[in-house]
Amino acid sequence: MDETLPAEHTRSVLLRGLWRDAIDGWGAPGGLDRLPAARRLLAAGADRDDLVRLVRAGAYEAVFATLDTLDQGGPVHDPDAVRGWVVMETDAEGSPTGQVLPGLHEDLLTSDPGGRDGADLWR
Repeated sequence: MDETLPAEHTRSVLLRGLWRDAIDGWGAPGGLDRLPAARRLLAAGADRDDLVRLVRAGAYEAVFATLDTLDQGGPVHDPDAVRGWVVMETDAEGSPTGQVLPGLHEDLLTSDPGGRDGADLWR
C-alpha cells in the first residue's frame, strides 16, 4: 500500500469490501441459490426480494458483530484471557504499518457502497 495514503483509505477499502462481498453478494444472480433453505422457500412461493433482504440483513448483523468484537480488542467475557488483538493496516508486502484501525463497526452503515446507509435492509 502507498504509505502516503491515510488510514481512512484502508478503513474504507475494508468496509466497502465487506459490504460488497458479505452483504450485497447475496443479491447477485445465484446468490440465494447457494442456500438449500432459500431454494426450498422460493419453490414454496416466497418472494425473492424479501429473501434477499432477509439474508443481507443477517449478513449485516454478522459483519457488525464481528467488527464490534474486533474493536473491543479482547475477550470481554473471558476473565482468564491474557491477550487481546487489534486490527492493523499492512503495507503492500503484508508487514504491519503500526496504524491501528479502531471503531470499524461504527462506520459500517455509512460504508454502504449503494449510498443507502443500509436503509434498504430494514424495510
